[in-house]
Amino acid sequence: MQTVEFVGFLDREGRSLAAAAEAAGVDAKVPTCPGWQVRDLLRHTGAVHRWAAPFVAEGHTAPRPMDDAPDLDGADLLAWYRDSHRHLVDTLTAAPPDMAAWTFHPAPVPSPLVFWARRQAHETAVHRYDAESALGGTPGPVAADFAADGIDELLRGFHARPRSRVRTEAPRVLRVRATDTGAVWTVRLSPEPSVTTRDETGTADCELAGTAEQLYLALWNRRPVPSVTGDASLAALWREKSTIG
Repeated sequence: MQTVEFVGFLDREGRSLAAAAEAAGVDAKVPTCPGWQVRDLLRHTGAVHRWAAPFVAEGHTAPRPMDDAPDLDGADLLAWYRDSHRHLVDTLTAAPPDMAAWTFHPAPVPSPLVFWARRQAHETAVHRYDAESALGGTPGPVAADFAADGIDELLRGFHARPRSRVRTEAPRVLRVRATDTGAVWTVRLSPEPSVTTRDETGTADCELAGTAEQLYLALWNRRPVPSVTGDASLAALWREKSTIG
C-alpha cells in the first residue's frame, strides 16, 4: 500500500472513531479495552497522534517522549481529539516523500513517511473498533487488504523488537493464515524475539486461520481467534504475552 492509501484510512478511521465516541459518550465503557472508558480511548489516541506528527513535520531522528493528554473532558476532549487527528492527517499529506525521521520497529517499508502513515492508520483503525464497541452491537468492518497489511506490521514489526514478550523456551513454529486474501505468515518462536516470514515454509506446531479481518482483530486481542489447529498453547501464549507496551 502507498502513503496516500494509508493516510486515507487514517482519515476515515479517525473520523469514525470520533463519531462513535461522541455517540457513546465519554463515560461509556470500552469492552475491548477492559478498565477503559471512552475518555481514556480519546486521550490515548489523541496523545499518540500528537506524538507522531512532529517526527514527520520536524524530521526528528531520535526517539522523543509522549506528552500526557491535557486535562479535558466531554465535548472539549472530543474537540481536542478531532484537532489532534486532523493535524496528523494534514502533516502526513504535506510531507515530502524523501523525508528522514526516526522509526521504532523493523517492519519493511520504503520510507519513514510510509512507516508513520502506516503505523498511525493501524493505530487508529484498532481504536476505532474499540470506540464502536462502546456503542454495543457489531463494530464496522476492516477492509481485507488493509487488515492483512496490519497483520504483517504486527508480526514483522512489533514482535520482531527486543521488547516483545512472545517467546518460547524451545523453538516452536506458529502459522498465521488469512483464508480470504491468501496471505500466510510463518512465525518462528524461541527464547529470542520472533522471526516472521511471508511464506509457508516447514511444519507448524500451531496454525491460526480466519479472514484477514478476523485475524487482525484477534492478533490485537480484540476478538477470539476463529480457528486454531495444532498446539493451542501457542494461541494462548499469544493472547497472554502479545500486549504492546
